[in-house]
Amino acid sequence: MREFTRELKKVVIKVGSSSITHDHGVINLQKIDELAWELSNLKNHGIDVILVSSGAIAAGAKRLNLEERPRDTVGKQAASAVGQVALMNTYNRAFNEYNYQAAQILVTKHIETDMTMRENSKNTLCQLLSMDVIPIVNENDTISTFEIEFGDNDTLSAVVSRIIDADLLILLSDIDGLYNDDPNKNKDAHLIKEVNEINDELRAMAKGSNSAVGTGGMATKINAATLCMEKDIDVVIANSEDMKIIRKIVGGEEVGTIFKKKSN
Repeated sequence: MREFTRELKKVVIKVGSSSITHDHGVINLQKIDELAWELSNLKNHGIDVILVSSGAIAAGAKRLNLEERPRDTVGKQAASAVGQVALMNTYNRAFNEYNYQAAQILVTKHIETDMTMRENSKNTLCQLLSMDVIPIVNENDTISTFEIEFGDNDTLSAVVSRIIDADLLILLSDIDGLYNDDPNKNKDAHLIKEVNEINDELRAMAKGSNSAVGTGGMATKINAATLCMEKDIDVVIANSEDMKIIRKIVGGEEVGTIFKKKSN
């Protein structure tokens, strides 16, 4: 069984677009409901949770009957504006089934550097948690001037974790964790269960593949883990195919890859 650096009282969960939408962009109602059940159950056990959710652009593109996801920034921003409404309505209905209220928090990259925005974000998030509300955070794509640069919300989830001093960040997407090589190309590639230090070799490994199943998209997750480890916040990267993995992670089962500093 895994041991975490801290007792788990505040957990941030990030879900990627592929975790909550079908391949063609329609919101996956079953996955949303399963996610809401898992997070509500954590709340029932006295653990505060914040959800960082992607999926607005994909959902909006589908609602707008676009043939494909927009490639230009303004197209993505427009699709996000439509998709956020659909996504939040779906989340709110799901959480209401388990007697919890959801709240939407839209932020920009400025919360990293602007102390006033950072403090306001922290105060709002902490107040919502004290009221037993489940905050759902996303980047404010409609006004962001950073061209949706958070890296599929990986960095955003790390920033949020640091702001509220979370105990654990769970990054869920369509990958099992960090591999030592691309498993699609190397049948001997194996999952790395624990990382205690992020060095140049590890960063190079993360950039070495574009495979969604192996280490594709891993570079932004490594960056997110780096930000969290600086503040002694553990990070677990795991596959969202089955949302029950959330209870397994919190329960200390050795699934996915954990990033944590070695205890002194």
